[in-house]
Amino acid sequence: MLDFKKLPLDAQLTALLDGEATPEQKHELEQRLATDDGARRIYDKLRHGTDFGKRRLDDILKEPVPLALVRAIKSVQPPKAPVAPRLSRQSLKLTPSGPQAFAAAVFLFIAGCGIGYLVSESHNATLATQAADAASAANANDWLGDILSIQRLLARQPRHIVEVPASQAEEISTWLTTSVGVAFRVPDLVSDGWTFQGARVVLANGRPVGQLIYTSADGDLATIAFRKDNQPEDTEDFKETIRDEIGLVTWHNAGTSYVLVGPSSEASLSQLAMEIATAI
Repeated sequence: MLDFKKLPLDAQLTALLDGEATPEQKHELEQRLATDDGARRIYDKLRHGTDFGKRRLDDILKEPVPLALVRAIKSVQPPKAPVAPRLSRQSLKLTPSGPQAFAAAVFLFIAGCGIGYLVSESHNATLATQAADAASAANANDWLGDILSIQRLLARQPRHIVEVPASQAEEISTWLTTSVGVAFRVPDLVSDGWTFQGARVVLANGRPVGQLIYTSADGDLATIAFRKDNQPEDTEDFKETIRDEIGLVTWHNAGTSYVLVGPSSEASLSQLAMEIATAI
C-alpha cells in the first residue's frame, strides 16, 4: 500500500476533499494549508473543480431523456444463452485507498459528462428533426398565400379570369396534366350553383399549380387549385380557413395538395370541397 505522505500534494488534497484522509492526515493537511499559500491555491482549485463537476453532473441528470433513446434501450433483447451458475466465494471487503478513490471519482465524473454529452446530442438531434418537420410543414402551406393573392387579383378583373376557356376541355386536360403533373377530372358543380369557366396555370411558392375557375350566378368566384407535394398521408384533410372575405378548404390525396378557394360567406364551402374531392 502506498505511503500517503509520498503521494503528490494534489492527490493528498483530493483525498481530503473526498473525506478519504484519516484524522491524523487531515490534521496535518489543514496545518499545511494554514501556512502554505501554494498548497492553499491547489486546494482551492480542486475544491472549485469538484463543485463545478457536481453541479454539471446534476444539470446533466436533470435533462430529459429523448423518447428515441428510451425506445432503443427498451428494444434491446436480453441474452438467451444460459448462464453457468457461479461457485459461491467468500466475500472480500475491499477498502479503496486515497489515490484509488480519487481515480474512481475522476472516472465517474468523465463517464457522467460523456453520458450527458451523448444524451444532450441526442436531444439536440431530436429537436433539430422536429424543427425540420415544422419548417417542412410551414413550407408546404406557403403556396396558399400565393393562391390567396391570385384569387383576389382575379376577382378584380372578371373578364380575364381564365387562360383557356371551358369550351377547350381537351386542351385544358392535356395542358394542366403536363404542366402540373397531376391527372384530374373537371368536377361538374352546376347543381351546386357553380359554372365552370376555364383553367389557368400559375406559380405558387415556386411550383406550378393548376387552377379550375368557377363562377356563380351572383358573380362570385371559386377556384380549385392543386399541385404535387410530399406531405405525409396523415395530413389533416378538409381544414377550413377564413382570410377576410375569402375562405379556403385544404385537403391531400395521393401525393397531391388541393385547395378550394371561394367567398367566406359561402356556408357550404367545406361540403362542396368534399364533393369535389370525390369527383376531381
